[in-house]
Amino acid sequence: MATTNEEAHRIAREQGVSGPLYLLVKYAAAVIFRIVCGFTASGKENVPKKGPVVIVPNHKSFWDPFFVAIVLRRPVHFMGKAEHFDGPMAKVFLRLGAFPVRRGESDADALETARAILRRGDALALFPEGTRVREEGLGAPKRGAARLAIEAGAPIVPATITGTEKRRWPLPRRVRIVFGTPVSVEGLEATPEDAAAVIGEAWPQVTEEYTRWQNRPGVVAAGLAAVGLGAWVIRKRRGH
Repeated sequence: MATTNEEAHRIAREQGVSGPLYLLVKYAAAVIFRIVCGFTASGKENVPKKGPVVIVPNHKSFWDPFFVAIVLRRPVHFMGKAEHFDGPMAKVFLRLGAFPVRRGESDADALETARAILRRGDALALFPEGTRVREEGLGAPKRGAARLAIEAGAPIVPATITGTEKRRWPLPRRVRIVFGTPVSVEGLEATPEDAAAVIGEAWPQVTEEYTRWQNRPGVVAAGLAAVGLGAWVIRKRRGH
């Protein structure tokens, strides 16, 4: 039977992840990703080991939530497109920490589920850009994640993901994730101004790390080499 939106949120709020299933999928995915994707992670110590926390990664790929989840010891919850919960895999997704959100509208059910997850002291990852950014660079962050963090008294941890925009077969390649310095919300109120201040402190860590990694010497050298090779091919063709 199909899982209704109401039932999906009830399961997410009252039950959360299934420990054995979560660990099984997590460790299996970790082995595959480290071998196939050349996956590395740093800054994991910046994510509190207990208590509510909101993680705010950039979003380039469907695979991003998997990479955030497999490197942390504690389970992480995510919002997922409501369409993913229409089929027979809905309850599996729910027990792995995902819950539905209706895109393109203010989804009160999803927001209340996010609050319930934080109230019970769990970790929640939200993508401030709102959707996958397919073009180069990053999108502008929205304030919703920061507002939820302030309401829950949860620190907000920026996370930078690079490499998931590339592909090696169906999977990304050379993926790297860096967890930044937590931003405290102590003494703040869930106003637009305070939420903007929090995301304004967290998001530059993501953009700076993403830009730094994209502009690292190896990438620049590879680009120059490609340009040089292209010029050589053109000269050879003209010579003929």
